[in-house]
Amino acid sequence: MKALGDAMFWVLEFLYGYLHNYGWAIIGLTVLVQLVVWPLTRRQTRSMLAMKELTPKLQELQKKYKNQPEKLNKEMLALYKEHGVNPLSGCLPLLLQFPILIALFNVLRAYPYPVDAAGFLWIADLGKADPWYILPLLTVITTYISQKQVTSDPKQAQMLVAMPLVIGWMATRFPAGLALYWVVQNAVRIAQQWWDARTLVVKGELARSEER
Repeated sequence: MKALGDAMFWVLEFLYGYLHNYGWAIIGLTVLVQLVVWPLTRRQTRSMLAMKELTPKLQELQKKYKNQPEKLNKEMLALYKEHGVNPLSGCLPLLLQFPILIALFNVLRAYPYPVDAAGFLWIADLGKADPWYILPLLTVITTYISQKQVTSDPKQAQMLVAMPLVIGWMATRFPAGLALYWVVQNAVRIAQQWWDARTLVVKGELARSEER
């Protein structure tokens, strides 16, 4: 974790040398991280879109085997395998983000900002929480939109509301720099997921996955 934090510190300093503002440097760092994890994000989007296509078939299986849980699980796994869908692949980008967030939190919490370079727009100090709660509110909105894009199960409706609210509450205690990272990360991911969904359908990748 320390090595990751040191690497992010170095990248942040490198970007600051060109951008001359730590807020823009954090935004640049966020975009770079999202570009690195884009292949996983694309895999997540592909899997979620395929899951959405399979929802009617899954519902049929649930009705058919509602009193046979073992048989239901077996048939669902067979359906996933037939269409090349991994229902757990959507967790990969999120799991990858946790060590990045922890490392960045540690960096920003003790970051040696120069007194005259700690601010960004309305934020006086990126190492402290946003006093106007603008970034926490944006974390709620962008987290909700990002989850909504890849969620097809109506049973997850409560999670769609609960998770953004929890993250927004946490963001009120985050250093503003970390909340800024989260908001920009979500914004980039929303754009990536929109593009991935469009290009996956256009290129027929979902159709090919079903053929397999």
